[in-house]
Amino acid sequence: MSKIKDRVIKLNKQYVCPDKIRIFNQIGIDLVIGKREGPYIYDLDGKKLIDVHINGGTYNLGHRHPEIIDAMKEAMELPIDIGNHHFPSPLRGEVAEMLVRLSPGDMEYCVFASGGSEAVDIAIKSARYATQRRKIVSIDNGYHGRTGLSGAVGNTKNAAFFLSDMPQDSQIVPFNDISAMKRALENQDIAAVIIETIPATLGFPLPENGYLAEVKLICEQTGTLFIADEVQTGLSRSGKIWAIEKFNVVPDIIVTAKGLSGGIYPIAAAILNEKAGSWLLEDGFAHVSTFGGSEIGCHVAKKVLEIISRPETLAHVNSISAYLSDSFKTLQEKYSHLLEVRQCGLIAGLKFDGEMGAVFMSKALYDNGVWAMFSGYDLSVLQFKPYLFADQALVDVIMEKLEKSIIQCSS
Repeated sequence: MSKIKDRVIKLNKQYVCPDKIRIFNQIGIDLVIGKREGPYIYDLDGKKLIDVHINGGTYNLGHRHPEIIDAMKEAMELPIDIGNHHFPSPLRGEVAEMLVRLSPGDMEYCVFASGGSEAVDIAIKSARYATQRRKIVSIDNGYHGRTGLSGAVGNTKNAAFFLSDMPQDSQIVPFNDISAMKRALENQDIAAVIIETIPATLGFPLPENGYLAEVKLICEQTGTLFIADEVQTGLSRSGKIWAIEKFNVVPDIIVTAKGLSGGIYPIAAAILNEKAGSWLLEDGFAHVSTFGGSEIGCHVAKKVLEIISRPETLAHVNSISAYLSDSFKTLQEKYSHLLEVRQCGLIAGLKFDGEMGAVFMSKALYDNGVWAMFSGYDLSVLQFKPYLFADQALVDVIMEKLEKSIIQCSS
């Protein structure tokens, strides 16, 4: 390890994230990211890695996509800065219009935030105002962020860690259990159901046939709003702009973040239909965010939305997703250690044998030149998300390294 890398790790261990560094050190991963470009990240010591974690979808377009870098440069040359959230902004208006237009159903409004957790908070507050109810239903071991409201509707252990669990205001039900959802909503006292379309930190289990559509129907019958958390699954990763569209469901609210930034400038949003956004007509100061929808961020997000909505982008995602699916099937036929492949477009969870199977795979892949992250709430499942512009040659290289890692972990 170089002296520079050693100093970086020591500083972060002392001042920033000591326990996280301890955990990765136990696994045998000492990654400090230096150069990054396209599908690749490089350790400060020069080790090259293909990034198939992409930080939860932040780097959907790859690292430092040339068009995004150009958009950022253009923004810095304009006579703008972050802007002032109290007043109208040309850029903010244009991006809001694009998000509404690219969303299913009759979306009307867009409220900006600086990150996904804040956007989830906005979604919850909007649902509570619209319904005049407090309770939120979410799925067991879902992940919606780490702020007060978003953390309280996610994993209960993490919410309790900071004493922010609010059982009187939230209810947890198992994913894919429609009977439990019906029971939770039957008293007609629930403001909203919030679900990650494909729950990321749980290992991307796929919704069963008809599950999400049935949840939406129950919501309509009980006056409950449906919030689709698309922070990790949206922006064309599924082959549709929003993964919820793959399941023919029209939500009342869509939450987007991570990839909306292009990996360059933080920006997030809650996209609201007329009912969910009714508070905007009553009290425009009810929610404010100094950095939400910053004008520089909007300039970047506008280019992101342009890129991900191009017909050729969506066509490529669907084509390479099919190629990736065939590659996974080949590996499954050869190796029993790969128990299950959960795939929707370029969203995939790979379940391996053993409770810690994905942790060991993450380490083996790291050694073999691929960065893939294990799922926080199911350590047997590896999150596997190539960037949108992966081609067959790159997939072949990834599969070679994945096969090598499987052999190492199953021997």
